[in-house]
Amino acid sequence: MTKVKFAAGVLLAATLAVPTGTAFAVDAYGGGAHAWTPAAGDSGRIAIKDNSDDGDDAKAEYYRYNSPTTKRTLWNHSGYGTTVYSGDGSKVIRFQACDDNDWAPDDCSGWKTA
Repeated sequence: MTKVKFAAGVLLAATLAVPTGTAFAVDAYGGGAHAWTPAAGDSGRIAIKDNSDDGDDAKAEYYRYNSPTTKRTLWNHSGYGTTVYSGDGSKVIRFQACDDNDWAPDDCSGWKTA
């Protein structure tokens, strides 16, 4: 019985010590815009999808770990149903999704922490 307890303890320790590499995406929805990070399995990338067939662009505004005071914008000018991915960089730490509205305030999700 002692060997069984020891083996179970070793197995539990091994599963806790080995990282799985799985990251859970954080999503934001603003109007017809959907942004998420990590994108493509990379915490240094963000994606923006245009889910609104209104002719307006979608954008993701975000901040990175290595430049936390620089707001960046990833535009999706490709149209309804398309997704655009950012280039790789340091971890995305804060972001929001916005549906751009010409001559009116944008519909934004509010800021999310990644």
